[in-house]
Amino acid sequence: MSDSLAVCEVDPELKEKLRKFRFRKETDNAAIIMKVDKARQMVVLEEEIQNVSPEELRLELPERQPRFVIYSYKYLHDDGRVSYPLCFIFSSPVGCKPEQQMMYAGSKNRLVQTAELTKVFEIRATDDLTEAWLQEKLAFFG
Repeated sequence: MSDSLAVCEVDPELKEKLRKFRFRKETDNAAIIMKVDKARQMVVLEEEIQNVSPEELRLELPERQPRFVIYSYKYLHDDGRVSYPLCFIFSSPVGCKPEQQMMYAGSKNRLVQTAELTKVFEIRATDDLTEAWLQEKLAFFG
């Protein structure tokens, strides 16, 4: 049964972009939004955004289609330290087509491995993506 789950490859150009994004020197919040190109069975870049708050990022995500987001976020810790965690956010809104849901769900782990990320979160409604939500998730990592 699991053979029918479509696992998409990661576009080689996107892999290179992810590698560069991982080592970026800028200190603003930035995001890479990715989608599945169904025809090519590939995860591709949809948009790259600089200097974007969680609330602004939320407005970029479609309400009825899944998306993958890698978000570089300036995080202020309780003790005053600042870090720039890379967060993988899987936006999988309620009401997506099941086939689309499966393609994204089946491709998520490969993309997370390709991007070498450990902070992996999922939202079921784009409205869930807020600064408070993200800080709560990141607080778990310390």
